[in-house]
Amino acid sequence: MEQEFAELKKQVQALQKELSRVSDEAEVRKTHHKYGYYLDKCLYNEVVDMFSDHPDAYVEFLGSRYRGKAGIKRLYQGRFQQTFVKGRNGPVHGFLLDHIMMQDIIDVDSTGTHAWCRMRALMQAGTHQSIEEDYPRGHKQWWEGGLYENEYIKEGGAWKLFRYRYFPFWHADFERGWSHTKKNYVPWPTSTFPEDPLGPDEIFEQKMLWPDTRVVPFHYPHPVTGKEITSDDLRAPLYGAAVDTSDPALTLDLPEGQSRPGAIKEEPKQGDKVLPELVQNKAE
Repeated sequence: MEQEFAELKKQVQALQKELSRVSDEAEVRKTHHKYGYYLDKCLYNEVVDMFSDHPDAYVEFLGSRYRGKAGIKRLYQGRFQQTFVKGRNGPVHGFLLDHIMMQDIIDVDSTGTHAWCRMRALMQAGTHQSIEEDYPRGHKQWWEGGLYENEYIKEGGAWKLFRYRYFPFWHADFERGWSHTKKNYVPWPTSTFPEDPLGPDEIFEQKMLWPDTRVVPFHYPHPVTGKEITSDDLRAPLYGAAVDTSDPALTLDLPEGQSRPGAIKEEPKQGDKVLPELVQNKAE
């Protein structure tokens, strides 16, 4: 009886651990999707409030970083809010900014306080022709496709945005399509804060826009082999050209001096059985 009780206790503890992991994955997914819904409607104050106050928090965007809560506010409540909605919090009539979030892969570390997410975004944006004379950008419409490779941390029992890395991958005008998109469709930041009052804290050499097709690195290893993809395989040389003629591979490196607080040093390995002793019908 004591042995059976001990075994049941072990299984309950394993189930509790697994339930916590699944629950955390669901909460991280919801956190990201809630961010997307706020962003759609230019609710930039609410977006900023979703970020951690941790000094290592940042947003990586267009080859630059906006660091800490002050930098994050400068991006959302400065650059985006001033450009799209003239400083108000919320939408303006006739301006579309829909972000469709999908293909999410979420991993939570063993401490239950740190998570990674890879997710794709497909954006539809532009203005209705009725506001052409009133809106500074006139009548304009475009598509955007991008990838997130984000990190989240749990603070006070709530999951918060921590390190947000968004790689806008391609853009397309509705009239001509993505195959005719001009190179460097979106202007890169050229100066930092405070020289640029709404600029990033740092600019670094990690710029990628269509037709650049380098791979945004994966936070997880291969689910079957457990191996990382080599950096050369993440590059994109011209057809038939040697890989060393192409731009260097993109990275997910942290800024100097930063670490992952409250998390294990290695990302979780895909394919590991969380509850091996409870798995039924195992292949022999």
